[in-house]
Amino acid sequence: MLDGVTVLRAGGEFSLYARAALRIARSAHRFDAIVDCQNGIPFFAPLFAGRTPTVQVVHHVHQDQFALRFGKVGAAVGRWLEADLSRAVYRHATVAVSPSTRQELRRRLGIRGDVYVVPNGSEPGPRLSGPRDPDPTITVVSRLVPHKRVDRLIEAVPAVLERFPALRVHVVGDGPELPHLSRLVSRLDLDPVVTLHGRQPDHVRDDLLASSWLTVMASHGEGWGISVIEAARFGVPCVGFAVPGVRDSVLDGTTGWLQPEDEPLDRNIIRALEQLSDDRRAAQIVDACRRWADSFSWDRSAERLAGVVADEIQRRTPSGRAVRRARSELGTVVRFRGPLQLAASFRPSDETSVDDAGVITALLHGCDEMDAATLVEARGGRVLSIRLAGDLDLLAGPGARPRTTTDAEQ
Repeated sequence: MLDGVTVLRAGGEFSLYARAALRIARSAHRFDAIVDCQNGIPFFAPLFAGRTPTVQVVHHVHQDQFALRFGKVGAAVGRWLEADLSRAVYRHATVAVSPSTRQELRRRLGIRGDVYVVPNGSEPGPRLSGPRDPDPTITVVSRLVPHKRVDRLIEAVPAVLERFPALRVHVVGDGPELPHLSRLVSRLDLDPVVTLHGRQPDHVRDDLLASSWLTVMASHGEGWGISVIEAARFGVPCVGFAVPGVRDSVLDGTTGWLQPEDEPLDRNIIRALEQLSDDRRAAQIVDACRRWADSFSWDRSAERLAGVVADEIQRRTPSGRAVRRARSELGTVVRFRGPLQLAASFRPSDETSVDDAGVITALLHGCDEMDAATLVEARGGRVLSIRLAGDLDLLAGPGARPRTTTDAEQ
């Protein structure tokens, strides 16, 4: 029992799925809803849950990663389970942790039902006042598995050393790639420069991040990029590839720098370190990173997911509220004046915030500008402004758009 949540541990890496199916089939009638977390191989809860509302949560699409873990036959089975069979089973609400994961669900898996974006959270950001390392320092926190491609960073270090000979690189984390990375460091004569720390306590990890100039995300794809946001809490920007997940968690030119996968990392790392060598520019980037990280909390993530679950439950008992005709991808940001209780009449999955002047900003899912205006005005509100929601709105929420570097310079 953890914080009022009963955790049942059963099965192994693969037998877990059969054990979970048996538990759902026996107990689904006792549940108000089921949250089915897909991590490559789905649990297929709707097959066993009867009429119990089910919400699927997907962190990222694994179609390209099955081949890194399994043989040819196993990878083909994994791709079929995640795509074809999953598409046939999951017909209601799906939650993706980023806009790019939502795009992959549509494009790669062909998911046709509603897909909501609920970003992962982050711990409250520390406000550190201590100095960073005087020498250019890169810290990477990662599971050391093939698709993270930490070796791409290590291979870029010799070229970066030519421009920044005092460079230091810290890699924190453990995994099956650690022996390979250790051999690579030795082969490139980088033992004085690159330190492979292995798994470390949180305070050691945080101390290394707090003194760093930069982090690097060389992965070929993520669901979101939690380690990017965790680094941003300390004001540490990220260099990474413009791949799913990373292109959501890094604001290119503001909280980091993105590049195509076919370009070498060393040039972008050098460019980043050159900008961070300027104290004024570095202060702007640190401020932007912390503001961006402050947009994410686990409380907000929990409320967003709970709202989607409540929507799915209410779908079984339609109310007299106005019908929204658009898909869940379409969202609208509307600013209006009206009674505060007006916001309580929206869907549970909608988000609202109120500023000091009493103006309400709402992010309404599944409707365009016309539907959003109708919803607000029908409830006695007066619309001040209205626009379609972008990816930043979906990630950071209404009224919490992060300040850009250009804003800081102005």
